[in-house]
Amino acid sequence: MTPLVRVQNESRHLTPPLSAGYCEKFLCRLVGLTFRSHIALDEGLLLVQKHVSRLDAAIHMLTVFTDLAVIWLDGEGTVVDKIRAKAWCPIYIPKFPAKYVLEIHPDRLEDFHIGDKVTFTDA
Repeated sequence: MTPLVRVQNESRHLTPPLSAGYCEKFLCRLVGLTFRSHIALDEGLLLVQKHVSRLDAAIHMLTVFTDLAVIWLDGEGTVVDKIRAKAWCPIYIPKFPAKYVLEIHPDRLEDFHIGDKVTFTDA
């Protein structure tokens, strides 16, 4: 079972609060949200890479049946890129190196802005 973390944007208040599965193992990151047809407004998945990298932080949306908001964060938790990822798109690569990839409901995209500081705590 994937442990949950509470996601907090230190730069702005998140309403509703956001919890995400903490996904650092390769298989968990590879599977991600594949085969999901929806995601709740208050849930997400946090993919944790071993290194800060553009290529390692790339995601695919193959077999993901819903659009997602994708937020890329560097090793210090600063938002470095974000995008609305379309279902079935083969690849998205962040503009800048990232260590964390937060996949959330697409309506939450504007809850995060480039430069925001994001922290994670046990849920």
